[in-house]
Amino acid sequence: MGTRGTEESRRRGGGAPPVTPRAPDDLRTIAVVGPSGSGKTTLVEALLAASGTISRAGSVDAGTTVGDHDPAAVRQHRTVGLSVAPLVHDGVKVNLVDTPGYVDFVGELRAGLRAADSALFVVSATEEVDVATRAVWDECAAAGMPRAVVVSRIDHQRADVDAAVAGLRAALGDGVHPVYELTQDGLLGLISLQRSVCTDGVRTLADPDAADLERVRPDRDALIEAVIGESEDEALMERYLAGEPVEPEVLIRDLETAISRGTLFPVFLVSSLTGVGVADLLDALPRAFPSPLERPLPVATDPHGRRRSPLTPDPDGPFAAEVIHTEVDAYVGRVSLLRVFSGTLRPDDTVHVSGHGMADRGHADHDADERVAHVYTPLGGSLTEVPYAIAGDVCALTKVASAETGDTLSSPAEPLLIDPWPMPEPLLPVAVVAKTRRDEDTLSRNLARLTAADPTLRLERNAETGQLVLWCMGDSHADVVLTRLREGGAEVETEPVRVSLRETFAGPAKAQGRHVKQSGGHGQYAVCEIEVEPLPRGEGVEFVDKVVGGAVPRQFIPSVEKGVRAQLENGLAEGCPVVDVRVTLTGGKAHSVDSSDAAFQTAGALAVKEAAARAGVLVLEPVDEVAVDVPDEHLGAVLEDLSSRRGRVQATDAGSQSGRSVVRAAVPATELLSYSVDLRSLTSGAASFTRTFAQYEVAPEGAPTSSRLR
Repeated sequence: MGTRGTEESRRRGGGAPPVTPRAPDDLRTIAVVGPSGSGKTTLVEALLAASGTISRAGSVDAGTTVGDHDPAAVRQHRTVGLSVAPLVHDGVKVNLVDTPGYVDFVGELRAGLRAADSALFVVSATEEVDVATRAVWDECAAAGMPRAVVVSRIDHQRADVDAAVAGLRAALGDGVHPVYELTQDGLLGLISLQRSVCTDGVRTLADPDAADLERVRPDRDALIEAVIGESEDEALMERYLAGEPVEPEVLIRDLETAISRGTLFPVFLVSSLTGVGVADLLDALPRAFPSPLERPLPVATDPHGRRRSPLTPDPDGPFAAEVIHTEVDAYVGRVSLLRVFSGTLRPDDTVHVSGHGMADRGHADHDADERVAHVYTPLGGSLTEVPYAIAGDVCALTKVASAETGDTLSSPAEPLLIDPWPMPEPLLPVAVVAKTRRDEDTLSRNLARLTAADPTLRLERNAETGQLVLWCMGDSHADVVLTRLREGGAEVETEPVRVSLRETFAGPAKAQGRHVKQSGGHGQYAVCEIEVEPLPRGEGVEFVDKVVGGAVPRQFIPSVEKGVRAQLENGLAEGCPVVDVRVTLTGGKAHSVDSSDAAFQTAGALAVKEAAARAGVLVLEPVDEVAVDVPDEHLGAVLEDLSSRRGRVQATDAGSQSGRSVVRAAVPATELLSYSVDLRSLTSGAASFTRTFAQYEVAPEGAPTSSRLR
């Protein structure tokens, strides 16, 4: 039995010890991906139940699934972090990596793809293929990852299986072929020509009807031609073209080879609720999906960036693993999920933990040696102790204090660093503050745990506004982060996010700073005269000494400059730093006894204030260069929205894909505080954007300086 997990998961059999594989060929690790609501988690439950891993399938709505064990997932009724669900079928251990479908949690999706050797896309028969699914498909294609598709919810009253398959072919391109067709009472295998009938969750095989055979002939011919086209047996095509029958066993073998190579993408039909197609998909997992031996491994260096020998999935090779997910359990503390790429991990081993290259996300470079007490296999929220984890497997460790998501674990004798997977940039800022002083320490500890676990979360302390800002992927991500902070015992509130403004002089001015004071027999005497003129944007602050005749003694000129610069840094009208100005000291007066460094600093500051009162002050706001990647059908709406945000469109270029454009615009940063959420709503999640700081510009009167996002 596992060391943790809900009472419900224990009652349903969660945590039953799986077979511990002895060789990588006995392993399959498959990322289950697709849009939110497509039925990924329900499909995983059905496969676990069909394999006997759990006694019965749980429900997403009831919060009783193996995958969605996180309280945030139960509350939102959707997956918010990856989870691993292993099963054993035909003597092969299959790690199903259930990934979130909502765009806010794309970082977890990419971690799941890093952990996997293939991807199983789940698309509902009631929906079209969305933009996000096509993007992930293209990402997998670029990496050469084998893929298959499940059309789910085929029993739904709005389901249109034929339209769904046609949509898959149109959206995902060549190589997509159904391997089953829907019949009146089940499925028909296009190669085996066996009818699969599911009654009360039990599959039986039968001969096909003549009418079904004729109906599926075009799709069967297309599938067979695609399979033979990928076959290494050159005589097979000749036999087929000559009209000779080809044995189903030969076709199935070549089909499985084509799938593993990533050149053919089978489409399975499944109803997770009635069980139709579940057993057929389960049979395909160990046979048609690649083992770790068939996939290239990520590049590894030493912690100093020097290239090392390529990793191989050899259980006897040097140990190398990567932390793909981190969570904090109320009972056992920090839990690290690992994909083992090389070697074998055993209890009581000492490992080297190395994390580099994530300092911009709040993950300082770190290296440490730690002892592994136990090795576990995870089943959602349950952990079962195992004697080892070999190359190609996914395992879990507890209480490895220095390990963060994305870190590399390796042998202390040969420390390694694996290149991290690409991390999306968080673009939604949320300012948080502890409700009471007692909550500040708790908030700090909770933030440290969250940032260690979530590379898509960036923590920033704004030195100018004093705000603690969490940069999140979107509203749902922010909701999960805030909930976890509060569940950790910190009373946290949000406040309007403030941007860092600047000030500058509206025009030139001359002024005098006079600090003459007599108190208790000790006088203070300093007079300075200055000229102020604005400079072009980006020029900064200049101080020029043009004093002649010793009107201000040489030893006090640095004092005047210090006072001037301090006042400019503290701000004038809005209390923001003053930039792009030249201050020239032209004259002044001093007293042989009462003048001092402090007096001339004060005089310099007073002179700046007087000059500001005469010339006037302009408020400057930061302006970002924004690039919006948008489908052409949403281009007009995006342009109109940018205009409403005081954006200046600079160019509209063709995108990297047909039917898409990239809009480049200069937009005030205050207008972008909620842009990630608004753009997603405006384009149904089809557009994305990047932003980089460009410059400060004069803000119009009444322009916003902050925004409350939550």
